[in-house]
Amino acid sequence: MGNTQHYLDQLLFGVAPYVALGLFFVVTVQRYRAQAFTYSSLSSQFLENQRHFWGMVPLHYGILVVIAGHFVAFLFPRTVLAWNGHPIRLYILEITALIFGLLTLIGLLSTLVRRLAYSKVRVVTSVSDIILHILLLVQVGSGVYVAVTCSWGSSWFAASASPYLWSIVTLDPDISYVVAMPFAVKLHIVNACLVIGFFPFTRLVHVLVIPNPYLFRKPQVVRWNRSPGTER
Repeated sequence: MGNTQHYLDQLLFGVAPYVALGLFFVVTVQRYRAQAFTYSSLSSQFLENQRHFWGMVPLHYGILVVIAGHFVAFLFPRTVLAWNGHPIRLYILEITALIFGLLTLIGLLSTLVRRLAYSKVRVVTSVSDIILHILLLVQVGSGVYVAVTCSWGSSWFAASASPYLWSIVTLDPDISYVVAMPFAVKLHIVNACLVIGFFPFTRLVHVLVIPNPYLFRKPQVVRWNRSPGTER
């Protein structure tokens, strides 16, 4: 049993990250070379705009802050630990991260309900869209759960997760940093590999196209020509 668990940990935390990164880079480049026109969000905003707005805006702003926070803790772990040395600053960081995590989760749930509830949007929803939504829900949901149940996540991320991630970057994976972590943390890490590996097969590739003015563009005005009483 011990050997089996060791090999499983090696597979999930020592091998899976490289498989995910390999898929990400190889498939992303290949898709751009062969199907550059698919580098689009394939927006369905013109089919239904109100719920689209209330889902995508919190999702985009929330996830940008959450990802930025992860990168800061990854790149500057000592700075984060020094910042957290003062209780007030630690509380501010933890509460802010939780707020934006919840904002992201609300946006994801809203966009998923929209895709399933509106027939016109459901028609243009692919299997990959549903899989992506599920993966992102697991990722964000597990992150929020960890933030609520595992106190001072920013500190232990900087102290344990950051060294583990750096060991992946330097091609010398040290899984000892993560094997003792709670199940929710392990799920968050493994699911992140799934999201990264699945990324180039989805519409998410549009975030790689620069510039991306989505968050700053003017609202799209849609005018419908339909008879009263017809389905939206």
